[in-house]
Amino acid sequence: MPTWRSTLDRAGISGSRLRNDYTHAARRVVRREPAPYLALRLLAEPSLVPWLAAGLAFMNLVDDVAETGTPQQRNAGLTALAERVGAALETGDSPDPLLRAYAHTVSTRALPAQWVSRFLDGAATAEAAFDGFGTEEDFQTYLDDYAWPGVLVFTGLQYQGGPDAEQAAGWRRFVDAAQRVDFLADLAGDLADGRLCIPRARLAEHEVTRADLEQARDTPAVRALLAAEARRARTALEATDGILGLAEPGLRPVVATMAELMAHQLTAVERAGAAALRRDVGYGLVAPLRTLARARTGRSRQAVARASSKDR
Repeated sequence: MPTWRSTLDRAGISGSRLRNDYTHAARRVVRREPAPYLALRLLAEPSLVPWLAAGLAFMNLVDDVAETGTPQQRNAGLTALAERVGAALETGDSPDPLLRAYAHTVSTRALPAQWVSRFLDGAATAEAAFDGFGTEEDFQTYLDDYAWPGVLVFTGLQYQGGPDAEQAAGWRRFVDAAQRVDFLADLAGDLADGRLCIPRARLAEHEVTRADLEQARDTPAVRALLAAEARRARTALEATDGILGLAEPGLRPVVATMAELMAHQLTAVERAGAAALRRDVGYGLVAPLRTLARARTGRSRQAVARASSKDR
């Protein structure tokens, strides 16, 4: 694995202040989401890693502000953050090293600013004031307003000039599946925090109450509801087929790993059944390590093949 200094060199990031900014952003990701960062460092094309690390750090920052404190504190925090982000994107400078790194990334990679503004707007309207979904249409609106632009302020950086319409649509399908799996895997924790992420209309269809879920009642109706939600997630996951072809070659091993782990987690949710109401369903330890090792081996073989081809 190339050193961090080497990845900065390969991305063409020079100047001690800017390199320190990217290092600050990467360290924030390591603290908050070590697994995605490890996947980037092990599997992504090194020249992409600093850009994507800055994007992931920015996405996490917005998520954290949107989910911390009272609704009033969240709104105030997001308003202030939006002003700071706007100034950073306009001037290329900020008192915050994370925002300096992200502004530089957006400028260098030419990511359309609409994705950043849509994400920040959605954080205020869809996430900070989140009170659940009434219907499937509400869930889809949440994806359009918040989850989809949230993914593209990060993954969109793989494309110089930003994603085209087909690429953006591919990531829309991907985030639909990812959000469904995530909501099911985190069902117990979300309920404990007062969040219900299954549309209320579907609870009514199965004659299940919120109290049934909060009290982890293992009834035929609850099991049927969870099984139906898992089937929807499985269908959405199958609809992401083809995302690898829309990803840049340097990020494909990471995307393949994300998809495989998502499928693994969904299988674990399906097996857990009503037990998913008592504790969140994680990846475990063995499956991620095995997946990363297999992906790393495949990437190494591809590198050898490319080198051999050049020699010929």
